[in-house]
Amino acid sequence: MSRATYPLKLPNSVKRAAQRLAKEDGVSLNQWIAAAVAEKVGVVETAAAFFEKHAGGATGDGLMKFLRKAPNEPPEPEDRIGR
Repeated sequence: MSRATYPLKLPNSVKRAAQRLAKEDGVSLNQWIAAAVAEKVGVVETAAAFFEKHAGGATGDGLMKFLRKAPNEPPEPEDRIGR
């Protein structure tokens, strides 16, 4: 497996938390961060593949037809932006 180095700057609070979790897992901080990044990559790629598969041939062209059926009413108070 080839490896690459990357200088990583973390907020102190995040680094301390990662160090604590790495220690709890019995691994180095570097190993813990590498595993965390690999996990995130897997999650994002899995989600992208899921949505690509389930979107089928959808393009959004029918979206306006759907939206035109929505009632022309103001949003409920709890749905307003900048309450």
